[in-house]
Amino acid sequence: MKQRYCFFLMVHIMPIFVLAQSTPASPMNLPKDAPVNVSIADAKTGNLLSNEIVIFKSRANATEFQGLSDSTGKFSLRLPNGTKYDIYILGFHDSTSYNVLDIPALKDNQYYKNPFNVDIQFEAPKSFVLDNCTFETGKVNLQPEAYKVVDELAEYLKRKEDEKIEVGGHTDNVGKPETNMILSTNRANTVRAYLLNKGIAPERVIAKGYGMTVPIAENTTAEGRGLNRRTEVKIIE
Repeated sequence: MKQRYCFFLMVHIMPIFVLAQSTPASPMNLPKDAPVNVSIADAKTGNLLSNEIVIFKSRANATEFQGLSDSTGKFSLRLPNGTKYDIYILGFHDSTSYNVLDIPALKDNQYYKNPFNVDIQFEAPKSFVLDNCTFETGKVNLQPEAYKVVDELAEYLKRKEDEKIEVGGHTDNVGKPETNMILSTNRANTVRAYLLNKGIAPERVIAKGYGMTVPIAENTTAEGRGLNRRTEVKIIE
């Protein structure tokens, strides 16, 4: 998984108590997976975050387990014992590495009496670039490879139904500033129209063209100009 963002994060994992039953019992009758309670909140405001996907990836066999936070910012799941789990927070298209959860192995007549409590606080990204959201040269038509990433954005917005975004179009410095401003605006509107066609409410998406006014790299190289030609999404609410 990619790791594109750095956040201020904290984790609080409660002690785990492994207790043997007072009377011997068949191992088949004892739960061998571990209960895990997860809560997730905004690091700045403390507000609990709904519809956040948290992934637990086993270091033993790379198996992934995930949960989706409810309206209270919480969810529960059970994880196999005897391994460590890397914790990721799923954003748009990428995942942010958060921490590691260690669930020790149990003996035959042992089980977890108390759950693991994982309390996550993080600052979600407020903007991201739509990689591979490309257009035909000098035109507003999306190229075939762009549809996948815009579809992913639509699915993200359906999951984060309380968010509103700005779709910003950006160009390099080739051509006249006035022409680039018009081109970037029309390209942003193309992405907006596609999202609306996928069922996203019109009031949730604003399109704006910036032309060549907000470069993120030097326009003196082909690589820099390629970085400046971009579609950027900002979370505005």
